[in-house]
Amino acid sequence: MFEIIKKWCKKDEKNEGKENEMFKKYETDLAGRKLILETGKMAGLANGSVLVRYGDTVVIVNVTASKEPRDGIDFFPLSVDYEEKLYSVGKIPGSFQKREGKPSDKAILTSRAIDRPLRPLFPKDFRNDVVVVATVLSVEQDNSPEIAAMIGASAALSISDIPFGGPTAAVNVGLVDGKIIINPTEEQRGKSDLTLTVAGTEAKIAMIEAGANEVPDDIMLEAIKQGHTEIKKICEFIEKMKEEIGKPKFEYKSFEVNHEIYEFIEANFEEQLKQALQEADKETRDNNVTSVSDKIAIAYAEKFGEQALDECKTDLGEAIYKLEKKCVRNMIFKEHKRVDGRNLDEIRSLSCEIDLLPRVHGSALFTRGQTQVLSIATLGMVSEEQTLDGIDTEESKRYMHHYNFPSYSVGEARPTRGPGRREVGHGALAEKALVPVLPSEEEFPYAIRVVSEVLSSNGSTSQASICGSTLSLMAAGVPIKRPVAGISTGLVTNPEDENDYVMLTDIQGIEDFFGDMDFKVGGTEKGITAIQVDIKVDGLSYEVIKEAFERTKVARKYILDNVMLPVISEPRKEISKYAPRIVNTKIKVEKIKDVIGKGGETINKIISTTGVKIDIKEDGQVFIYSNDSEKSNQALEMIEDIVREVEVGGIYYGKVTRTTTFGAFIDLGINGKEGLLHISKISKERIKKVEDVLNVGDNITVKVTEIDEQGRINLTAILGNDKEEKE
Repeated sequence: MFEIIKKWCKKDEKNEGKENEMFKKYETDLAGRKLILETGKMAGLANGSVLVRYGDTVVIVNVTASKEPRDGIDFFPLSVDYEEKLYSVGKIPGSFQKREGKPSDKAILTSRAIDRPLRPLFPKDFRNDVVVVATVLSVEQDNSPEIAAMIGASAALSISDIPFGGPTAAVNVGLVDGKIIINPTEEQRGKSDLTLTVAGTEAKIAMIEAGANEVPDDIMLEAIKQGHTEIKKICEFIEKMKEEIGKPKFEYKSFEVNHEIYEFIEANFEEQLKQALQEADKETRDNNVTSVSDKIAIAYAEKFGEQALDECKTDLGEAIYKLEKKCVRNMIFKEHKRVDGRNLDEIRSLSCEIDLLPRVHGSALFTRGQTQVLSIATLGMVSEEQTLDGIDTEESKRYMHHYNFPSYSVGEARPTRGPGRREVGHGALAEKALVPVLPSEEEFPYAIRVVSEVLSSNGSTSQASICGSTLSLMAAGVPIKRPVAGISTGLVTNPEDENDYVMLTDIQGIEDFFGDMDFKVGGTEKGITAIQVDIKVDGLSYEVIKEAFERTKVARKYILDNVMLPVISEPRKEISKYAPRIVNTKIKVEKIKDVIGKGGETINKIISTTGVKIDIKEDGQVFIYSNDSEKSNQALEMIEDIVREVEVGGIYYGKVTRTTTFGAFIDLGINGKEGLLHISKISKERIKKVEDVLNVGDNITVKVTEIDEQGRINLTAILGNDKEEKE
C-alpha cells in the first residue's frame, strides 16, 4: 500500500518539463508599478487564461468559446462576468449563507466596462458564444482590480484561439490639484476631481467612462490623451505576448447576410424602404417598415415559391435589417438628412414640468421628442443611505439613483423582471452626473434617492434622466450647486476612410441602433460631470472626441438656458411639507451611550414619546427628523437634558434624596447626578441637624462650588431656596 501511495505522489517527470515550458511570465511597468501577466499555470482547459498581478492586486481572467454557433440569433453572444470575491480583501460575506450572492452594482458596471471595448473587435459574422470571466483573487486598494481585469481580458482573448481583433488596454485617470495622474492610488482618488476610465487600441480610443467635478472639455480631452499614451504601451506589451505564445484562431461558421437575398431586396425595395424610414414618429415609422417587409415577403414568395420563403425567413429578416441600416446611414452620411427631418446639430422638441405628484418630495417630467422620463426625489434620514458590501473601501453611499425601463416604454408586452445590466448602467451614469453638484452631508444632512421612470423611449433616456432628476432635486429643495443637463451625440463613418464622418447631435433610437457611436455627456455650464461612450467601430480619433465635447457643450447650454431654468431657476428654499424636517445638535462622543441607553432603552423611549426619527453619528452629530417641529424640539430638549453636564458655578433646582449627619444629598435633575450640600452650607445660621431645615423630597436651589478629581460635587444653598431666584 505504501508503494502505491508513493507512486501516486511521485512527480510526473515526463510532463514536468513540459509544464514549466507552458508557464510564461511577462512583466512591464504601468504608472510606476509592476504589471505582471502569467499564463500556462492555471485553468488549462480554457481557450485562454491570464493571471494578472498589479502590485498585490491579483485577477485571473479566463475566456472560453462554444465550438458551434448558437442557433436562431442575429447578434454576437458575448458574456462578461466580473466576479468580486470578498476573500480578496479579507472579508466574510454578510449574507445569511455567508457566500457571495448576485453581483453588486459595481461588479455589473465593471462587467460592462470590460465588454464595451472588446465587443467591436470580434468579427461581425461571428455567432459562437464567448464567455469572459474575471475573478478577483486579491486586492491592494492602490491598484485597481477593474483595470487589471480589463487588461487581463484583452490578453486572454489575444493569446487564445478565439477570433479577436485586439489587443486593447485600459487605465484609470485622475486629476489631483490640477495634475493628471495615471492609475491614481487610493489616497489620490480621494482628492481627485476626475474618475476616468479609458480603454483603447494602439490606434484609437474604444471606451470612455467618467465622473468629474465639472472638469472643462480641454482638460478632459488632455486626460484622455495621456491615458491613451499608457494604453499604447500596454497594447504593444500584449502584442509581443501574442506573437510569442498566441494560438492560431479557429475557423468558424460565418453568418454573413445571404448575398443573393440581399441583392434581390436591394434591387426591388431600396427606395420604398428609404421612404418608409423618413418619418418623425417612431410608431408610424416602425409600421411603415413592417408594411414594406410584408411586401418583400410576398414578392419573394411569388418569385421563388412559398417553400423557399419558409426556408429563408431568417435570412430575409437579416437582409432587410442590412438594407434598412444602409438606407439610414446613406441618408445621414451622403445627404446629411435624418429620418425625422432634423438638421445634423438640431435637438428634438423639448419640454419639462415639475410638481406633478402631490405627496412626493420632488417630481419632474422631462420630454425630448418621444423620449419621456419621470424623475422622483425622496429625502430620508442619513442612516437610510445604502450600505455597500464590496471589495473596495466605500462602505456606503448617501445618494442613490435608480433607473427603471419598463417594456411599455417601447410599446412591448413583457413582464417586469427587475433591473438588468442596462438599468444599472444608466442609473449609475445619471448618479455620476449629479453627485458632483450635491451639497455635503454637513450642509444638507439627508440621504437622497432619485428614481427615474422611463415612460417612453426613443433614444437618450439616460440623458433625459439627468435633466429630469436635476429638476426633481431642485423642486425638492435640495441645494445643488448648479443644474446639470445631459445630451448624446452619434456618428456615421465612412468605412473606407476613418477621417470621413458625420456627427449627429441628440440621437434617437434608430440613429443609435444603426450608427457607430453613442457619446453621452452630462454636465453644468461650468464643465463635465459624467461621460459614457459606446461605440460599434474599432475606435475613435481625438478629433471625433473633441468635436463631441464641443457639440455636447453647446447643446447642454441650450437645454439649461431655454428649457430647464425657465421652469425652475434655482433650488427651492424650503423642502416639501411631506419631507422630514431636521433639528440637529452635537454631543460629546462619550455621551452617546447615555442617549442610547442600555439596549437602546433611552433613545427608544424618546422616539416613542415624540414620534420622531433619530440618527446619531460616531462623531456625536445628532439628527432629529420629524414633520412636526414641536415634536422635534421636544426630542431635542430630552436629549439635551440627558447630556447636560454639571458645571462649577451652575445653579440648579434640585431635590433632597437622602440626609446624613454631615449634610444632604441633592439630585440636580441632570442624568441622575447628585451633589453634597454640607450641613454648614445649608443656612447662614448654625444648625444642629439637617432635618431641622431639609427633609427627603424637599426642593432646594443650589450652586455648584466644586467638582473634585473623583467627580464628587459639592454644593452651597442659594438663599431664598425658591425656584424664582434660580430663574
